[in-house]
Amino acid sequence: MIDLSVEVPGERLLGERYAQLQAEFDKSEAPQAKRRVFDAWDATRRAWRSHANLTRLNYTLDTRREDCRAAISEIERRSPRVISLDSSMQKRFLAPGARRPLETELGAQAFDLWSADVAAFDDALSADLVLEAETARKYVELVSGVEVEFRGERKTLAALGAFTRSSDRETRHDAERARWKIFSDRREQLDAIYGDLVTLRDRMARKLGDENYLALGYRRMHRVDYGPSDVARYRDEVVRVVVPAVRRLIERLGRKAGFERVYFWDEAVLGAGRSPVPQGDGAWVVARGVEALAAIDPALGEFGRMMAERGLLDVVNRPGKAVGAYCTSFPTEKVPFVFANFDGTRGDVKTLMHELGHAFQSWRSREKPLIDYLTPTLESAEIHSMSLEYLSWPEMGRFFGDRAADYRNEHLLDALLFLPYGVAIDHFQHLVYAQPSATPAERHEMWREVERRYLPWRDYGDLEHPNRGGLWQEKRHVYSMPFYYIDYTLALCCALQFWHRANNDRRDALDAYVALCGRGGEAPFGELVRSAGLKSPFEPGTLEDVVASAEAVLTGTA
Repeated sequence: MIDLSVEVPGERLLGERYAQLQAEFDKSEAPQAKRRVFDAWDATRRAWRSHANLTRLNYTLDTRREDCRAAISEIERRSPRVISLDSSMQKRFLAPGARRPLETELGAQAFDLWSADVAAFDDALSADLVLEAETARKYVELVSGVEVEFRGERKTLAALGAFTRSSDRETRHDAERARWKIFSDRREQLDAIYGDLVTLRDRMARKLGDENYLALGYRRMHRVDYGPSDVARYRDEVVRVVVPAVRRLIERLGRKAGFERVYFWDEAVLGAGRSPVPQGDGAWVVARGVEALAAIDPALGEFGRMMAERGLLDVVNRPGKAVGAYCTSFPTEKVPFVFANFDGTRGDVKTLMHELGHAFQSWRSREKPLIDYLTPTLESAEIHSMSLEYLSWPEMGRFFGDRAADYRNEHLLDALLFLPYGVAIDHFQHLVYAQPSATPAERHEMWREVERRYLPWRDYGDLEHPNRGGLWQEKRHVYSMPFYYIDYTLALCCALQFWHRANNDRRDALDAYVALCGRGGEAPFGELVRSAGLKSPFEPGTLEDVVASAEAVLTGTA
């Protein structure tokens, strides 16, 4: 467990504190008095956020510990009450008399975020929110503690990742069969958990007067400057621009590799033929990562040393640890934390740079005057993480030696393969929440439908679970964070622009990146993108530029 000096706000004390804040606001008239209430409220929110994030981190570090399970259950139980208390304060500050002077100083973004929060919550949802968190946690616990027999040894789901990128085709195939057997054996449980979540979220939306969960899902994601129609047009652009390019690359690189038929388990190594691996263990990769940050930029170097010296990374894969990787933060401590599961593959380096990108943004924005600006909305946050993956390319020799170029090729191919997959996940969720009464079989057919549109080259061979429309069930976001996944693709479009820009003027690209990280969440997605000199993914032609550049590199025609 991680033990930082985070104050734990007691339930009674927290309620009393909010009651006091509300009373002080209601009796205050001068803007200065309201500002003092605002600052006290912000400090209270920071304390709760730090406590909640630390509790979640300790739980994911070992999902088997009963004390950690009890602690996260308590957070889930209390969260709706905290949301309700915050909503009461948001409504007060959204009133014109309180809003005008603060908006002049802080900008409109916070008020737009609060408006979305207020519209997404009602006290009638409190029990539903607790149940939603508990149900989503069932998915984490179902797949986190699983071990499967693979070539005479017991392997966790995360540990199998190393074998899915093996240079030996049979090993990749066997690893994928073992990996998907985990999901196939739990198919009914996975379907039941997701069905419960969809039904619950639809019920929550209807309590708020919405036709279905779509509008509520967007409000919960704080999408204040674009909507479903913008996302639908963007998905169409991916079909028009990216899908044909990927089909060409799959065919060309498959022929080059000597594959008569390119299977799902071949896609991970098409960029180089034999996937490069880091030349050391997890601790060694982290150390090289800190060196790389220092070589890239002085501000990044200072940050990297701080993370290493304070032990703010946990990257070791072990039984009981939740799958995946993420970055969290503790506003009262003003530090981030990186959680990951290294598996000895090239993916470790990508994951490290990705999560350090999140952490760097958190570090650069730690002094923002309100908690809402410490981090941006999620599609903007992913720009920081994905961009650092590409801006660190010149330092890949530290990890891969003379195979650095192979890493860069595979990384770039991964990006093009991911764009259609990411929007397929998004489109699937739009279909699901528009038809909440669909059966599990119908949902699996929805996934097959979007696969035919966005991933027409995909060949699963004898992998039963993916062939039956179950690929989406490996993605925790689908269960825990509906509508999140499109954010990665929007951010990737921006990150590839940083990559292309760095190829022409590296210092200019780095300066723009560091400045963007420093802005935190003080503006919506479109404004942040423009401020960094990037084109919005929603603008016609943006995808064409970055995809053409990437395809040229991968085919050797650049």
